Amino acid sequence: MTLRKIFTTTCLLFSVGCSTTTIKESEPQKTADKFEGFNRSVHSFNESLDANILKPIAKGYMWATPDVVQKGVTNFFSNINDIGVTANDLMQFKMTQGGMDASRFIVNTTAGGLGVVDVASMIDLPKHNEDFGQTLGFWGVPAGDFLMLPFVGPSSPREVGGMLGDALLNPFSYTFLFGGGVAVTAATTGAKALDVTNTRATLMGTEKMINEAAGGDRYNFIKNAYQQRREYLVHDGNVPTKDDIDLLDEEESLEPAPEKPAASKLQPSLSPTDGLPPVINNSRRFLELSAPK
Repeated sequence: MTLRKIFTTTCLLFSVGCSTTTIKESEPQKTADKFEGFNRSVHSFNESLDANILKPIAKGYMWATPDVVQKGVTNFFSNINDIGVTANDLMQFKMTQGGMDASRFIVNTTAGGLGVVDVASMIDLPKHNEDFGQTLGFWGVPAGDFLMLPFVGPSSPREVGGMLGDALLNPFSYTFLFGGGVAVTAATTGAKALDVTNTRATLMGTEKMINEAAGGDRYNFIKNAYQQRREYLVHDGNVPTKDDIDLLDEEESLEPAPEKPAASKLQPSLSPTDGLPPVINNSRRFLELSAPK
């Protein structure tokens, strides 16, 4: 795997950074971290790799490359990604969305010059976010314990399987393995390096925000934000919160106990749907955020 995921994850985490106040006001979620010692060591390695190699390269890339070229590179790799998105749509029985994502790929590949121009967005075909990790979650595969992987970043056993599935859906994987020549292999490797560099460059403006939101412990912040984001994606934004479950339990406890035979008065029973609070979807705030200028 390339280093792309470590920075794609950081991009997703920036949405949590935008809502720092909300996070600090709520009680932090306690989750087990069985491999915390190992994870923190790997996290330090990844941070050092980023600071000493990837970030300087990304800065040079931004200095030497016009914005319009950077946008075209982003669109090109996003278009390639739509192949896997479409396949995962179908595996999750999202047929309408799958048709839209397949149409995006066809339109952008043909009219958009292999995806360099996002023509599909101009005709109201939105970009969706589906991957094989989400598909595994859709079919009930548990995430497992949190893992911080070298060169990859935040993950879990389920997401490791998801990355393997995504690799099988990426055409660059096959050109790399079965290219049949040094030139093709070099071109594929260069494309992957460009993808990593371009992705890292797009995240340059989020670092200060994440550092401030992390409150001195970037590892815990990244772990919690990553897990929340993945649950949000797996459930398509309809993640049941702890408050929802507690409120439902309280409502059930308010139902009257069955009357004893000796009782003279009958109390009316409550309907299962009477008085239930509406489902609270706090995760929706992720969709309302935009990157800093």
